Amino acid sequence: MSTEHQTLALILFSVFIAVTLGITTWVSRNRHGSAEEFYAGGRLFSPMENGFAIAGDYMSAASFLGISGLIALFGYDGLLYSVGFLVAWLVVLFLVAELVRNCGRFTLADVVAARMSERPVRIAAGTSSVVVSVLYLIAQMVGAASLVGLLLGSSSATARTLAVVGVGALMVVYVSFGGMRATTWIQIVKAVLLMGGAITLTVLVLLRFHGNFDQLLTTAADRSGHGRGFLAPGLKYGGDWTARFDFMSLGLALVLGTAGLPHILSRFYTVPTARAARRSVVWAIALIGGFYLMTIVLGFGAAALVGPDQVRASNASGNTAVPLLAAFLGGGAGSTGGAVLFAFVAAIAFATILAVVAGITLASSASVAHDLYASLKRRHARQRSEVAVARVAAVGIGAVAIALGLLAQNLNVAFLVGLAFAVAASANLPVLLYSLFWRDFTTRGAVWSVYGGLVPAVLLVLVSPVVSGSPESLFPGVDFQYFPLQNPGIVSIPLGFLAGWLGTVTSGEEPDEAKHAETEVRSLTGAGAV
Repeated sequence: MSTEHQTLALILFSVFIAVTLGITTWVSRNRHGSAEEFYAGGRLFSPMENGFAIAGDYMSAASFLGISGLIALFGYDGLLYSVGFLVAWLVVLFLVAELVRNCGRFTLADVVAARMSERPVRIAAGTSSVVVSVLYLIAQMVGAASLVGLLLGSSSATARTLAVVGVGALMVVYVSFGGMRATTWIQIVKAVLLMGGAITLTVLVLLRFHGNFDQLLTTAADRSGHGRGFLAPGLKYGGDWTARFDFMSLGLALVLGTAGLPHILSRFYTVPTARAARRSVVWAIALIGGFYLMTIVLGFGAAALVGPDQVRASNASGNTAVPLLAAFLGGGAGSTGGAVLFAFVAAIAFATILAVVAGITLASSASVAHDLYASLKRRHARQRSEVAVARVAAVGIGAVAIALGLLAQNLNVAFLVGLAFAVAASANLPVLLYSLFWRDFTTRGAVWSVYGGLVPAVLLVLVSPVVSGSPESLFPGVDFQYFPLQNPGIVSIPLGFLAGWLGTVTSGEEPDEAKHAETEVRSLTGAGAV
């Protein structure tokens, strides 16, 4: 890009950052510092507002950059990410949304601890939530590095490092000063911008092919170098049985992981009632469904118009496919129209990253303060001191995410999010479902369920091709790969459920029938909900 075009993109970046910082400043002047205000925004948002915020939280850099890039490089197999991310919301709608809103207060641990011994359960659930959040944050950091590197025309380590550190610093500011209310409004603004950008690009791609989607697919297949195989299963997850099991593992993680994501669960507490929580999910599904349909057009559009070779040359993992497509649709590299559309899309993608990292950081800092800190203090912390701890935790989590984000710069962001989903589905979903639906579930079962899914998931990732043993690994120069799959979900998710069952049946603790009855009535009717 020319210097003038880079300046235009940077101006759009700066405008969004200024707007979001303005929102944060406005909110920080109008808050009263309570835990309910900081964690849940005072529970004042309408279902439509919260639905847009949920969509903004969920439609991350993995969706806008990663999935489109995978489709551009691998065709049908990349499309499977879109399907998995969308289908997951049916699990959330029917099994989780309303019940979590009725039973909890601020975090996942609130739901589980309602009928268990609080301290061990909160420590386990809080630890798991922080691990999932950090994994998710790494993906956003990698997306930011790819985007800014493309914008500046530089893939140097310095440019990428500055991008990651800048995003990390901004997310700490948003969370520390604005809390949930500022984060929610930032996500609403981002969702509107992202939908507008996706609609614009989708229409332009379809106009290029006169609305003929079949012609779009045929052109993408012809240019891919794989022919009709580009539109059939197997390009990425075909071939040997290892690849097929990897695909099944990924599918399980995507479909089941959403219901265990801390930053998604925390959104259900920002509305006044359980009915509002369910209506929020309906709004979110409508927005997210439309968006994922558009990522399919954008991915195949990038393959057809830009070409997989050019996408791969710009970024080996395909993270820059959509910005390159935007530049092509606007008139090509070097043209004013291409630069304007590229800058617009890059600014939207950057806004996406900032909004999502703010939501994740808030959820993880809430887990540190509300679950870990309050438990380790041996008594409930006062609300104001708890909020202060949450702000400090946001800084620490931001620092960890920055450091790990710099390590993982060469991995696809959608793939990284798949790992976070696998850990969420392994550690958080089993304990959540057991707590809501199993009458005999005990404290030991809850703790074993969390650690029984969390520890295997993390260990399997550490000894997988993700970390070592291949050119695309985090540490390509060493090889301690013992687990052949890139995604651990197919092993760790059943282990989480098995550990919860085993802990319960071997526990000498008598399940509290009265507490279960109270939780059941509260979850189904909302009686006594906060």
